Formats: sequence, structure tokens, C-alpha cells
Amino acid sequence: MKKIAVLTSGGDAPGMNAAVRAVVRKAIFEGLEVAGIYNGYQGLIEGKIENMELGSVGDIIQRGGTMLRSARCPEFRTVEGRDKAVEQIKAQGIEGLVVIGGDGSFKGAYELTKLGIPCVCVPATIDNDINGTEFTIGFDTALNTIIEAIDKIRDTATSHERTFIIEVMGRDAGDLALWAGLAGGAETILIPEEKYDIDDIVERLASGTGRGKKHSIIIVAEGVMSANELANILRETADIDIRYSVLGHVQRGGSPSVRDRVIASQFGSRAVEVLLTGQGGKAIGMQKHQVIDYNLEDVFTDDHDIDMKMYKLSQELSI
Repeated sequence: MKKIAVLTSGGDAPGMNAAVRAVVRKAIFEGLEVAGIYNGYQGLIEGKIENMELGSVGDIIQRGGTMLRSARCPEFRTVEGRDKAVEQIKAQGIEGLVVIGGDGSFKGAYELTKLGIPCVCVPATIDNDINGTEFTIGFDTALNTIIEAIDKIRDTATSHERTFIIEVMGRDAGDLALWAGLAGGAETILIPEEKYDIDDIVERLASGTGRGKKHSIIIVAEGVMSANELANILRETADIDIRYSVLGHVQRGGSPSVRDRVIASQFGSRAVEVLLTGQGGKAIGMQKHQVIDYNLEDVFTDDHDIDMKMYKLSQELSI
């Protein structure tokens, strides 16, 4: 193998730039040529490909977002679109591809692998919803952003003796809500993986008020319902002075945390090592604090699991 390429796809996540940097510099260290593909799979189809040097990724490890940028690409979901991508890869002399992104990005890489292009995927999504790895790039930074918001909102909630609902990202996975809720001392956490009971929520709020509690925090993942919807339901169900905040895309931005910079560097480097063995159809991840690689198809075999012990603990500690 003489030349590889790297792209970022899907929603951006803090630490993507650190992963790109690791891929480029590890490849050059190993004597490979390396190219950057701009605008994800759309850029691959359009041939937006440039050779990268050591200086190409200088001073980006601390930056959020992705220097290679990202884009949605409906065309890549078609056979014709993927054929165009393969043509570009072959025309550029690219023999292996590192794809940095989430579940949708992984599915695209899996299709390219079936077409004979060795692909290795690096998990980067704040949702932390990739099977086979305990942590994804961006998750830790997003959590810290959420916690900072919870702490500030709690000050206002206490001052005005109100209940606040905070909506966080997580369409299909509740990791952000669960981890942030436990770390932020939320009284109630609503996640897509677990059914909720409005009466139970009201009872918890009433119990807190009964023992003199001046405020309450509820964390809801966007995949359950919007904060506005939940606020309206609670207002109709009980006489509660309630406000809500939607954190939105602020959760995706910002300088990556130390943890995200480190695992991004580890994941990106490992991806290059796997490609050098001639393997494709692989994903990089972390299990028991060790960086691993595993079959890409295993990402799609099961639904994302939530740590139900942690969920139970959050309920026990918020009595």
C-alpha cells in the first residue's frame, strides 16, 4: 500500500480534527502518501481530493468541527453514486480509506468495502451510539458542554424556585442524557431506551418540594420528545412553575477535551496500522480502556445498548 485517504462525514464532533491529524501524520510516518477528501462522500464523488503534508494538519488538534468539512450526500446512497466514488478513488491511486464519522458514515464505508475498497472506520459522534466501542470521539466534550449548561441553569432554577427541563441531543441513543443527568444531579432523566411515566415524574417533583427542595432539573433526550412538549404535559398534569432550555447544536461545537484529543489520536493512528495490514471492512473502538479493531459489519448487527445499571443508579440517587 502506497497511498491512502481520509474523509469526515455526517454530523461534526469535537475531536474530528485530532483524528484527521493522526491519520495524516501516522501515514506519513509510515512512508505513505495521504490525501484529504473534502465534504465527505459528496466531495469524494466530485473529486474534491488534495494530497496532505505534515503542515496540512498543523495547529488543528485543538479546533472543533472538521477541517475537511462534511456534507449530506443522497447520491452516495445510490449504486450510481457509489460507482462514481470508486472511480475517483481508483483514478487518484488511493488504495485504502479512513472514514471518520457515525453510523451513517460507517454504512457508506461498508458499501465501499463490498466494492473492493479497503475501508477502516473511526467512530466520531457525540451520541456515543456506535456498537463495539465504549466511547466515540466527541462524546466527552459534548458532555462537558452539557454539564456546564446544567450548572448555570441550576443557579437560575434555585433563585426562582422553578423546575427546568433541559433538552439534549440523542435521537436514538440516550447516553448524553444519562451521563449528563447523573453527573449533573438531575431529578429525572428521559431516554429513548426506557419508557417514562408522567405520574412518576410528577411524584418525584412533589417529593422534592415536600422536603423543602427549591428547584428540580429534568434532562430529556430529543428522541423521547421535545422539552416544550414535556413542559406542556407537566403543566397540564400538575400545577408546576416550569421552564425549558434546548441546548441544540452548541453540544457539537467547541475545543475538544483532553480525552477526546487522546482517543482521536489513538483511533486515527490505529486505523492507518490496520490499513497497512491490507485489511478493510474494519472499525476502530475502545473496550476496557484498550484500543481495538473489529469487523465493521458487527456495528450493524444489534441495537445500541444503554447502561441500565447507570440509569437505575441515577434514579436511586435522585430520591
